Amino acid sequence: MNEPIAIAILAKAPEPGLAKTRLIPALGAERAAFLQARLIERTVETACAAAVGPVTLWAAPDERHPVFATLSTRHRIRTRRQPEGDLGNRMLSAMAAADAPVLVIGTDCPALSPAHLRCAAEILRAGNNAVVLPAEDGGYVLIGTRRPQPVLFVDIPWGTADVMEETRGRMRSLGLTWQEPATLWDVDLPKDLERLRELGLELP
Repeated sequence: MNEPIAIAILAKAPEPGLAKTRLIPALGAERAAFLQARLIERTVETACAAAVGPVTLWAAPDERHPVFATLSTRHRIRTRRQPEGDLGNRMLSAMAAADAPVLVIGTDCPALSPAHLRCAAEILRAGNNAVVLPAEDGGYVLIGTRRPQPVLFVDIPWGTADVMEETRGRMRSLGLTWQEPATLWDVDLPKDLERLRELGLELP
């Protein structure tokens, strides 16, 4: 039997004015929040379809939001509230809570597929310390480790084009083995909306 690889999804509640703020100038607050809800739903469906291990939805600021509650019931997954702190602290907390090899993803990458998640899981099962899917903007859309690696998440310049290169440097300094099987893109800016349409994620 294959070793279970947990999946932790970090998601921000689809509230107008809170979600997808950089897209509000192009979409308006209501449509940006609707897009966030669609992206959360797609990510949960993708994670469950991968069937590599238990899925947990880490919600911010409150796991009781109706979208989170609906997805938890529909897909029979656990929801937890994200802790305080920066992105690195929240990812590290999700990894520690899994108490197992784990893949951490957000909801901004609609190009992420079940096949990507299965590939990442196999890389960890093969004994590698880590797996990362870089993003075209210099960050990453997935990071997985066999056990928590705090050095990879402390004092990282989150939200910049230097995240992936800084992470690579730290993995080298720790002597970790890792693979980067694919580079994907995420939805951050108005220019990304055309790619969404190509994936069939039309907005009303």
